[in-house]
This record gives sequence, structure tokens and C-alpha cells, in this order.
Amino acid sequence: MDRHQAPTGNLRCMSHLIWEADPPELRSPILVAAFEGWFDVGGAATNALEWLVERASSTHVAGLDPDEFYDFSQRRPLTVLSEGRREISWPSVDVHALRLPDSDRDLVLILGVEPHLRWKAFVEAMGVVAERCHIALLVTLGAVLAEVPHTRPFTVTGSTADSDLAEALRLDPPSYQGPTGVVGVLHAHFQDLDTPAVSLRVAEPHYASGSPNPKASRALLERLERVTGLPTGWAELDSAADEWEERISEAMHEENEILEYVESLERKADALTAREIPSPDDLAAEFERFLRQQGGE
Repeated sequence: MDRHQAPTGNLRCMSHLIWEADPPELRSPILVAAFEGWFDVGGAATNALEWLVERASSTHVAGLDPDEFYDFSQRRPLTVLSEGRREISWPSVDVHALRLPDSDRDLVLILGVEPHLRWKAFVEAMGVVAERCHIALLVTLGAVLAEVPHTRPFTVTGSTADSDLAEALRLDPPSYQGPTGVVGVLHAHFQDLDTPAVSLRVAEPHYASGSPNPKASRALLERLERVTGLPTGWAELDSAADEWEERISEAMHEENEILEYVESLERKADALTAREIPSPDDLAAEFERFLRQQGGE
């Protein structure tokens, strides 16, 4: 890979980034990030972004030097045989640029394995990516376990520390205090950079967390589209989500205690009063108004 020097940013952080190419010309892009690890149960968030990368014509523009950020005894590299040659696949975090032809804005996607080491240096490197790509907003995706049934729509909660953005997008202020993952550190760093940031988290059933969950990925992409007004194609995951739900139901078919438990979760879910959700068009208009006020145009 060629190492490209960025014209601006922290020089120390740029040494951690391996630039394959200059980022393409993007229109007020939004940065969306997800990291496999503590804040991504079953890989729902990273799978959602991987699906976006694969379905669209994205450009891989950069990655991290894995030696700087991973303990390979915790996350071992993989041996891959390609045409008789042995290759090593290292844990990584990669940066993709995604132009959206039917929109006025574009996306920059960051996804990969949550680093084990040097989190301060890592989030500073993510800040360099944001500066070089002229990012208008950060959105992180995550997945958590909860007492929810697999047979009902998954709830995605959102929060932001920016009061104006919270009002525009009907989001809550952050309320969690305690041990955090790299996502929490990333949000704090972007707050120091005066770049608005949103956290979106999908709640997954704790009794069905052992396999990839396309229903949870679909829920995250749907909420991302609702919040930003940018197309994600989430409906294309309907079939995969339905098949996942059917597999879980079949696996529990003769487990009476589990079935009774799920029925109790269904009753609780059905009894909850749904909060009024504004239409996607209304949210998109509020979102654009907020970014214009921030100089996002």
C-alpha cells in the first residue's frame, strides 16, 4: 500500500493510518462507524456497514496499522490460502468512501475490530479521517442485549450530547455512566472537536445472541436512514431477517419454558405505549436545517 501524507491533521496520528488513495470528492459527508467487540452483539452493527459496503460502489481509502492497536494473542490473525500461497489476514479497521448518486450528501464508513491498545491514539486517528474527509456529523452504530422478543420489531434507541441535534432528531441526551468501549471514547473525542455525534443502538434478544442477526442489522439501517434521510436500502434485508426469525422460532419449538418466556416478553412489548415517531421526511428536513446552522453546507 502507498502511504499518502494528508495535507492537514495531526502528523503523529497520520503515521497510524495507511492511505491507499486520496478520498474522492465528497459532498458534506456523514461519518458512520461500527466496531466489532463489546458494543456490537452478534456483529449486528459491523454487519450492517459491511452490507452497505458490498451493495454499493464504495472506495476503500485507508486502514490502520494493526501492529499499533491489537494484541494478537487476544485476536489472532487468520491464515488464508490463495492460489497456493499463504496469506495472513490481520484484524483491522478500514475506511470506505461511499458516494450516494440520488442524494445531496455522501457517506464515509469506518468499520472493523475494536482496538485492544492505544485508544487515545486511535480516536485521534479517527479525528484525522474526519478532518481530511470534511465530515459534518458522526453516527456510531451498536447492538446490546435486552429482554426483548425476537418476534417483534427491534427497538433502536438514539442519543446525542448536542442539545440542538437532540431536539431536531427527537433524540435523548446520553445517560450511561460506567465502563465504556472505544465508541464512548470516540464520542468524547468528537465532542472535543466540536463535531456533532449521534449514537444508535439496537436491542437484541439475549436468548438468541449466538449468531449473526440480519433483523438487528436491518433495524439499524432503517433508523440510520430515518435519522439522516440518506438511503440505506434496508428493505433489501427483509428476507434474511424473516429467515432468521423463523430459524429462532423453529429452534425453540419444543422448549416450553422458553416459549412461555418469549410470550411474556411479547406481552410486555405489546403493552408499551409507542412514542410518536415523526415521519422520515420531517426528520430529514430537521436534520438538514441543523447541518446548515452548523455550516454543514
